[in-house]
Amino acid sequence: MESFYFVVFACLAALVVAMELSKNSKDRIGTSSSFNSFMNSYIIVYSLMMAGDWLQGPYVYYLYSTYGFGKGEIGQLFIAGFGSSMLFGTLVGSLADKQGRKRACVTYCITYMLSCVTKHSSEYKILMLGRIFGGIATSLLFSAFESWLVAEHNKRGFDQQWLSETFSKAIFLGNGLVAIISGLFGNLLVDTLALGPVAPFDAAACFLAFGMVIILASWTENYGDPEKKNLLAQFKGAALAIASGESPSRLFLYTKLSAFSTVQATNYNCASSCTVWIKKDERIALLGAIQSLFEGSMYTFVFLWTPALSPNDEEIPHGFIFATFMLASMLGSSFASRLLAHSSLRVESYMQIVFIISSASLLIPILTNFLETPPDVRGGGISLSGSLQLIGFSTFEACVGIFWPSIMKMRSQYIPEEARSTIMNFFRIPLNVFVCVVLYNVDAFPITIMFGMCSIFLFIASVLQRRLEGIAESQKSRSQDWTEIRESDREAEPLNV
Repeated sequence: MESFYFVVFACLAALVVAMELSKNSKDRIGTSSSFNSFMNSYIIVYSLMMAGDWLQGPYVYYLYSTYGFGKGEIGQLFIAGFGSSMLFGTLVGSLADKQGRKRACVTYCITYMLSCVTKHSSEYKILMLGRIFGGIATSLLFSAFESWLVAEHNKRGFDQQWLSETFSKAIFLGNGLVAIISGLFGNLLVDTLALGPVAPFDAAACFLAFGMVIILASWTENYGDPEKKNLLAQFKGAALAIASGESPSRLFLYTKLSAFSTVQATNYNCASSCTVWIKKDERIALLGAIQSLFEGSMYTFVFLWTPALSPNDEEIPHGFIFATFMLASMLGSSFASRLLAHSSLRVESYMQIVFIISSASLLIPILTNFLETPPDVRGGGISLSGSLQLIGFSTFEACVGIFWPSIMKMRSQYIPEEARSTIMNFFRIPLNVFVCVVLYNVDAFPITIMFGMCSIFLFIASVLQRRLEGIAESQKSRSQDWTEIRESDREAEPLNV
């Protein structure tokens, strides 16, 4: 393996260590021992779940290619996974609010283990069934666990800001350290021990089974739908929340407050202020659009980075490169924990810069295309353009590390609890449509066009983030206005003697 890979890995490792060791009390959130115990128990389970996911990631494309499938057929398998996540995953994931988030997490373990079992077959139909199971599991992974965490956190009465600590550490460990170990472990199983490309999937099933036992033994159940509405009513409530930016219960409360304030306006001349405050906003819809644009670009990148780094069949260490990307993600999540620890820094503000940087990093494959002429001889080591792209891709992964805890923080602020899983799965519908369209047309466009499209979408996400920040600031000022109105109402009320 070329020394360049070790240099990039070592530089990123040094930055992560320096970032962690240089943290002071201002960069950390003060918490309680009971919260630390709760957080650590969740992170253990989350890390096991992510290990089951990360072990498979670097070898899905490779496994399909060893079974003799071409790029188009592999693209169809990927489309099946994202299509399943959009159709079946949305339905199953939304049931978490009604049937329980703990049950949904257990369902994730079972469906993903079934997906791992199908990898032993080279039959296209069996592999397609495995992708369907995998799509359902993906929806549950990115909705049920976070929904359970937020509800349990609030039920135990912990400080709302402490959620940022859990999010940051979960991403740092689960999406960073665990991913790196998974990548190196997968490399050990496939290359060193020569157990074949299906070995990481067997190991993933073992981690998932172990995590499921812990969930069944130690987690309590929580729900998001206290009224036990049917699924159609639940979907309508989620759609209302996305369209209006508020939960149905809060919209009802605001209507009552509006009626009360209009009556009081005769004495206090404040109806116009109340009407302005009660107007609907776009926060939840904007958050969903931002998430879809970023994650859509991220999943497209996952499909494209292998052919981008080896356009002429250059020999590249997939597991080691994957571990390098995850180390970059750790660097980003470590930096995000510092940002989230400072209450003066708003997530809505700094994420605009993150989206701009991520957009620029995915332009590098386009720029390097003009710097180096493709060699006539196929194979060999990584090229100069490949080396530059690896640095750019590592920068993008660092942005991913900042994105995850930050988007989790915004979701905990803006998404109503009673439909949290349902709304989070609604967010994944445009994401999955976007990725399916991209993968379906992957052979129709050059890889540079695909990266250019992702870069444009990330820039649009930055623009929408700017809009979200403006609305959040406006909502904050309106809330302050309403507080002042209520105070003036109390002062003007006659004393009952």
